Amino acid sequence: MNIEDKVQWVYSSQNNQELTERYNVWAKDYEQDLDDQFGYIGPEPAVDMLVKYVPPDARILDAGAGTGLVGQILHQRGYRHLEAMDISPGMLKEAEQKNVYTALHQGILGEALDFPTACFDAIISVGVFTYGHVGSDAFDELIRITKPGGYIIFTVSVGHYENSDFHSKLTSLELSGKWSKVETSEKFRAHAKKDSGVYLQVWVYRING
Repeated sequence: MNIEDKVQWVYSSQNNQELTERYNVWAKDYEQDLDDQFGYIGPEPAVDMLVKYVPPDARILDAGAGTGLVGQILHQRGYRHLEAMDISPGMLKEAEQKNVYTALHQGILGEALDFPTACFDAIISVGVFTYGHVGSDAFDELIRITKPGGYIIFTVSVGHYENSDFHSKLTSLELSGKWSKVETSEKFRAHAKKDSGVYLQVWVYRING
C-alpha cells in the first residue's frame, strides 16, 4: 500500500475502533512514510505558537500525540513536563521511545477524558482535527481540563474547517465565555515535499476563568 492509499485508508475509518486499529497497523512506518513522501511540517508552526505564550515549566498535554513528533520538538525547545494522549496504543508505543513524555495516556478525543478539571497549563493538538478523525465536540473536554488562563493550541485542516461545524463551534465557545481567541496563523501547506492540497491553520485560544 503506498502512502496515499494509507492516508485514505485511515481517513475513511468509520468509527473510533477502526481508526485505532488502522493507526496501530501503520504506527511503525508512520513517521518514515510521512517524511519520505510528504515532508510533513504541521508540528513546527504549532510549536512556534505555543512557545510564544506558554513557559517551559508548564504542564502540557499533547492531545492526539501520534508517534510523538510534537513532543520531540517541544523537548528540544526546553519543555520537560509533557504528557501524551492518543487513541492508538501502537502510536503511543512509538511515542514512548522518544523519551520526552512523563506520562502516556490512551484516550479518545470527543469522549470524556480521564483527567481532573483544570489540570493542564496548555494543550497542543496537531493533525487531529481533520477528515475522519476528531470533531469539534472534543473542545468541551479540552477546555475542562485546561487551567483558567491556560492555552489550547491546535491545527485544523482548512478544507475540513470550511466544510464542517468548526466555525460555529469555536465561535459559540467564545460567545459563551469559555475561551478567547488569541491568534490564528496564516494558511500553510502541511507537506513540504509534495503539494497534497492539504493546508493547515494554527489556532490559539486562552481559557477564561
